[in-house]
Amino acid sequence: MQKMVVTQRDCPARRVPSGEPTVIPEGQFITINQSLGGNYTVTWQGNMLRIDGTDAEAIGQQAEVLAFQDLGSSDISEEQVWQALDTVYDPEIPISLVSLGLVYDVALDQANKSVSINMTLTAPGCGMGPVLVSDVKYRVEKVPNVKEVKVELVFDPPWSREMMSEEAQLEAGLFF
Repeated sequence: MQKMVVTQRDCPARRVPSGEPTVIPEGQFITINQSLGGNYTVTWQGNMLRIDGTDAEAIGQQAEVLAFQDLGSSDISEEQVWQALDTVYDPEIPISLVSLGLVYDVALDQANKSVSINMTLTAPGCGMGPVLVSDVKYRVEKVPNVKEVKVELVFDPPWSREMMSEEAQLEAGLFF
C-alpha cells in the first residue's frame, strides 16, 4: 500500500528502529509504506519513520482520537493510563500490547505527575523494541495530568503466549 502524500502541517514522528523523536515539516513529500494498528510507517528523505495515528490528519489520513473523560481531578487516572496503553499495537500484528500481555506493571507518581511502566517484548531481540517504547510514551503522555512517562523493558518473566488474553489468542490464531 505505498502512497505518496504531502504533510499538511509539521508532523511529529519517530525513527525506526531507534524510536528517536523527529518532526517532518509541513509541505514535505512522504511515502506511506504501511498502516497497522492505527500508526503509519513512512519514508521521508531516506529515513523510515512512524507517525502516530493521533497525528494522521497531518498526512491527510483519518486521525485516531484519544478521548479521556474529565474526572475533575488533578491526579493521574490509572484507568486512563491503561486505556491509552490499550491503543498501542504491536507493529507487526494488529493486537494491542495490553491484550498481548506485554505490559507488566504501571506505577503512578502523583506528586511528580509521572508514570512508570514495565513492559516486555514478544522476543528479547525484537528490533522494534525502541519504537514500541516510544509509541507507549507518546500515547501515555496524552493522558490528562501526565507530565513524564518512563518505560523500562524487562525480560523477567519472559513473555509467553499464555500471557495473551483469550481474545488476542483467537485473533492471532493461537487459541486451541
